[in-house]
Amino acid sequence: MIVKMNKYTLVLYHKAQEEFLQRLQELGVVDITTTGWEPNEGERALLQEIEAHKEAAEQFATLAKKEGFVVGEPYATGEEAYDHYRQAATKIEALNNQIAKATKEAEELAMWGEFSPEAIDRLAAEGILLHFYSCYTSEYGHAIDAWREKYTIEEIAEHNGTTYFVVVGAKGEPMPAIDAQIVRTPTTNYQGKMAEVKALESELAEWNGVMGRCVASAELVAQHACQLKDSLQFSSVRRSGKGEAEGHLIVLQGWAPEENAAAVDAMLDAEPEVIYAKEKPTMEDDTPVKLRNGWFAKPFEFIGDFYAVPKYGTIDLTPYFAPFYMLFFGFCIGDAGYGATFFLIGLFMYLKKMKGMKLISQLVMWLGAASVLFGLCVGNVYGVSLIDGGVPEWYNGAMKFINEQLFYIALACGIVQIVFALILNVINTTIAYGFTKSFGTLGWLIILLSCLLAFVLPMVGVEAFSFSSPAFYVAMGVGAVLMLLLNNVKRNPLVNFGSGLWDTYNNLTGLLGDVLSYVRLFAISLSGGALAVVFNDLAGSLAPDTPGLRQLVMLLILAFGHGINIFMSAIGAFVHPMRLTFIEFYKNAGFEAATRVYTPFKKSENN
Repeated sequence: MIVKMNKYTLVLYHKAQEEFLQRLQELGVVDITTTGWEPNEGERALLQEIEAHKEAAEQFATLAKKEGFVVGEPYATGEEAYDHYRQAATKIEALNNQIAKATKEAEELAMWGEFSPEAIDRLAAEGILLHFYSCYTSEYGHAIDAWREKYTIEEIAEHNGTTYFVVVGAKGEPMPAIDAQIVRTPTTNYQGKMAEVKALESELAEWNGVMGRCVASAELVAQHACQLKDSLQFSSVRRSGKGEAEGHLIVLQGWAPEENAAAVDAMLDAEPEVIYAKEKPTMEDDTPVKLRNGWFAKPFEFIGDFYAVPKYGTIDLTPYFAPFYMLFFGFCIGDAGYGATFFLIGLFMYLKKMKGMKLISQLVMWLGAASVLFGLCVGNVYGVSLIDGGVPEWYNGAMKFINEQLFYIALACGIVQIVFALILNVINTTIAYGFTKSFGTLGWLIILLSCLLAFVLPMVGVEAFSFSSPAFYVAMGVGAVLMLLLNNVKRNPLVNFGSGLWDTYNNLTGLLGDVLSYVRLFAISLSGGALAVVFNDLAGSLAPDTPGLRQLVMLLILAFGHGINIFMSAIGAFVHPMRLTFIEFYKNAGFEAATRVYTPFKKSENN
């Protein structure tokens, strides 16, 4: 459900604003309207710092899991730890690049063996120049004899198909005319470059030690990030106030749950320099929304959040789409074994008390339980059919009937959900805008229900309401009047009639498309079940006949095949029911999205 809110208009003296907002932030239940707020230069810097802290937290989590990484003593404060982290991250990245470059240069120098760069310089001072070359060994073999006729050449090394050699020349002579790769005259040797690498590695170890202390300070850094968020929120709230009376008065708009009204009123009454007005929100207000659902519907808020929260003053559809979502998920999975797997995964997550995963684990358990029930209804357990498998006759007959009618069951699910959505639409519109505003939808609902009842009731022996009965025509007439003539009681009837005809066309074409969308449930269930059977057949046909080895190979094929199928089925079972919920159900239920979620002005919990 949507928690009831109170709207507060606050008028305060401008010099009291800072202290008042601090006390309001400590109270932590009032959502201050900051619509239209644009960050200034300082606030943009805070946003960048907050994002950088988030990246630091991700880096800390990665390093903490890295094998061999040593975590040191934490710093005194989160700010100090973060400052050291920024320095360490920059230096570590630079040092890693320098080490990689120096190591590559050392590998290149290794080809020239041990030599003295100083000796090369002394020879150059005496007028003797050494020119360094490399080329493919095959080319070197063909050209060396011709080169030796003109130049003094000393072969140094051959490695991986490349020959390294030196040409001796004199000062003032032109460069040797040799078709080979010129190598820059080394300024150091392999030993010198490796000493440089070791020095860099030693410096890197020191900075890794600094990073280890930063990782140990992860909680402090997280607290510092929360302080920055609080500062940003405080700044945005402070600047969102509207100045009146030449800036001497500040006007703020806030929202608080009715359950917190006593605490908010008591605080405001104790403020001598604050005047406030409290009133109930209207549909025209941009009221923030806070949801509160019970133990069953609460986990399904995670699904609804993928779309939007409902507008204040309307119905929270979470408790109403939750049973359908469970049913559709189980329909798509269509296997009791797969459902049991999901349930056990959710149970494991719940018992492990994984951070931030409590509601998700409960959701997975609900969906897994629904998949188990539906899988038992169709008789599938890890691709093995229970039909004609020694089960009781009544159960066997029920499974056969459900499998034969699965396509029509999918369509029936669609019709039921759409009709239910239209009922909610009438209730929702009545609550939000008044009963007369719902006449158009109510008329369409009456016509749709009349047709459905006239089709179904004679099939079960009830002839009092059929397509030829007076009651049917009366119901259709009432629905037509509401839909065609009273869809807007404040408009001209002729305008209503034209609008009603257009709505009728849209409703009829839309209904057909909406109902056919539910065929996807049947298709996904069928494809997942077929793949499960295929993997079972593969396990039996590909496994060798050798006892022991056969069971091992079958187990590996089954684990791999069913693992892939469970993963793919889970994606389809998660996405497609969500699509049916957000498009077919939400549309027919008249869902209106809120523009903002209740975000109280308060200190962060990590502080």
